[in-house]
Amino acid sequence: MNDIEIINFKKSYGDVNAVNGINLQVKKGELFGLIGPDGAGKTTLMRTICTLLLPDAGSIQVKGMDVTQNIPGIRALLGYMPQRFSLYQDLTVEQNLNFFADLFQVPQSNRESRLQQLFQFSKLEPFKKRAAGDLSGGMKQKLALSCALIHTPEILVLDEPTFGVDPVSRQEFWEILHSIRAEGTTILVSTAYMDEADLCDRVALFFSGQIKAVDTPLALRKNFKFPLYRLQGKNLRQLRDFFDQISGIHTTQTFGDSLHVSFSGKQSESQWQAWQKKTGGNLVSWQVQEPSIEDVFLDLIK
Repeated sequence: MNDIEIINFKKSYGDVNAVNGINLQVKKGELFGLIGPDGAGKTTLMRTICTLLLPDAGSIQVKGMDVTQNIPGIRALLGYMPQRFSLYQDLTVEQNLNFFADLFQVPQSNRESRLQQLFQFSKLEPFKKRAAGDLSGGMKQKLALSCALIHTPEILVLDEPTFGVDPVSRQEFWEILHSIRAEGTTILVSTAYMDEADLCDRVALFFSGQIKAVDTPLALRKNFKFPLYRLQGKNLRQLRDFFDQISGIHTTQTFGDSLHVSFSGKQSESQWQAWQKKTGGNLVSWQVQEPSIEDVFLDLIK
């Protein structure tokens, strides 16, 4: 049995179709990523899994329990971390943890050892007397995760947990998630950061209320069938305009200080040199590029 089973799930807000008939399975013990931009429908799906919203159509089951019929049972085995920091800002780190321990009825006999375990992986013990509102962004996320884990849930649902967090804290957060997954916890995490897809066991590429693809990150990249090149130029906008007019071009996308261009077939060195001359030297360099998840995603929604 899958830990989460989603069948033809639909959810609308008035005339807006937030999620439009998706099917998805999350296996026991895997770290599964929902990858997509803001407004894709990720939060709606996660809130429904956590029994905070009701489906308009279709069904969602968590550990075999329907989200419309077994709300207390599902909430008891889930740990949920919403997109926005939702803990009590005026309470200390320790007080927030104890509050959620009371809320989830964590026995006093287990509480101290559980707190120490959470302090150990979050590295928050030196700050346990500090108010949550005075923590840095990364530390707030670690505290929110610790509160979601206080009752040792079987399934962890995290809605964009690294949004707005600095790169070092993002890396530390994912290291924590991998250690939690190694203990057997099933993790469903959403993110708009495409590079975080490679940190998941499997991912669903989510866009405009629909799932465009589901697979391992490696398999998704291997399924990108078009030769891809990374171009450097003096003026990227003009360079992109130039290649947009070339026949045989599949996609052109700006990536930071470079341009990713994919073709229907491989290009010869003489062809590249001819293009360099036609651009008046604007095309500085070109090299074969391995596709990223972002390349795959942009191709799927093109």
